[in-house]
Amino acid sequence: MYFLKVIQLKTSRLPLSAALLPIIILVLLLTYNVTVFGDDALSGSNQFILLLGAAVAGLVGVRNQVSYEQMLHKVGENLQSVTGPILILLLVGALAGTWLLSGIIPAMIDYGLQIANPRFFLPTCVLISALVSLATGSSWSTSATIGIALIGIGKALGLPVGMVAGAVISGAYFGDKLSPLSDTTNLASAMSGGELFSHIRYMLYTTLPSIGITLLVFVFLGLGFSTYGTVDTSLLSESIGEKFNISPWLFLVPLGVILMIVKKTPPLLALFVGTLLGGVFALIFQPQLLLELSGRNVLHTSAIYQTILNAITVDTQIETSDPLLNELFSSGGMQGMLGTVWLIICAMVFGGVMDAIGALQAISNAFLKWAQTTFQLIAGTAASCLTVNLTASDQYLAIVVPGKMFAQAYRNRKLAPENLSRTLEDAGTVTSVLVPWNTCGAYQSGVLGVGVAEYFIYAIFNWISPITTLVYAFFKIKIKKLKVD
Repeated sequence: MYFLKVIQLKTSRLPLSAALLPIIILVLLLTYNVTVFGDDALSGSNQFILLLGAAVAGLVGVRNQVSYEQMLHKVGENLQSVTGPILILLLVGALAGTWLLSGIIPAMIDYGLQIANPRFFLPTCVLISALVSLATGSSWSTSATIGIALIGIGKALGLPVGMVAGAVISGAYFGDKLSPLSDTTNLASAMSGGELFSHIRYMLYTTLPSIGITLLVFVFLGLGFSTYGTVDTSLLSESIGEKFNISPWLFLVPLGVILMIVKKTPPLLALFVGTLLGGVFALIFQPQLLLELSGRNVLHTSAIYQTILNAITVDTQIETSDPLLNELFSSGGMQGMLGTVWLIICAMVFGGVMDAIGALQAISNAFLKWAQTTFQLIAGTAASCLTVNLTASDQYLAIVVPGKMFAQAYRNRKLAPENLSRTLEDAGTVTSVLVPWNTCGAYQSGVLGVGVAEYFIYAIFNWISPITTLVYAFFKIKIKKLKVD
């Protein structure tokens, strides 16, 4: 015990310059890595860069007389703390697979398309994109599918393409930010040390006003244009109907899961039940699809079992007559979440070593000296998220790096982790698409065929979200405190 106290005393005196060195090197390496690998950086190279950052932090620790065993112990503690979020991520992948197979996600998309109205096309774009993104948990898939279709419809109506793209992106990132199926939502919760559904509920305070303002602006913008075309989504609906039996009864499953969440059922249990119900509804509503995917002539028990288990664990690819829908109707199951799980594990290794050598405490202490108020703390976090988006060019890193840097500062101020996770999403997740050289900005621009400069001002939800969270912090609205036992 005496030895550990001596070590802790020494690590607490780690100079700020030494504490920041691993982070500076990490950001430089990540920035270069993203320029080399582009969108593929998340496939593994970014994760290894985090391990390199941990190695640099380890060298700083060795110089500061921190033992390898102490660093490993902290890494172990960090990994143990994210056991729940990792299991939730895996179940999210499983749930997405059965909800696609059962027709739940296609039903959400189909009914969403039916609300399209020429006079209010722009706010309709926001709502449809939000619905699809909430159902799938992916802003990228939303833009690459329904987003492209809406861009085409907008052109036919004579609307500026940048305006339509801004509406699509606003809705897509609203859904991505709030969906329990979203990897960024799970990642922000894990990095802050919070609980997934508590994080989502707490985000509603800033997210609903932001999307409300966004819808009002697009209603106003839409009224300023006289459209001369019609909204025809019948081809997309027909393509969905070719593969799926669409019924309002399918919504019983998501409503059941929502009810469980409201009743404060443990997230793992709610997602597990939702996954099983998705499999049952696939058998009830989509027997022909199960038969097609099984590759059998007769739908035997073994074929049903294999097809549903593949959707849960590996992948599901459903081909339709419309190429726009083919990417949307694919799911990686639990396997599809492994990239994010890997990222979390490597981030925990980096954070554990940084914690063990006293770097996080040194940064936290220095930051708290400057951030005398809660507003300054949240504003500093938001600024860090924006900085990482501009330098490391990746939204995941804009969540991971500030999340690990400032978690201790929030705890020291007796602020609940939901304050940090909400800020990470409001300033990290949604602003990534506003940076042309960020992976998100490059992807959305390429997929939609619209330059970032064209849609920037119209991606209202994305730039108003960090403003909203700063306003809440300034006026001390819904700032959750840690419960003191």
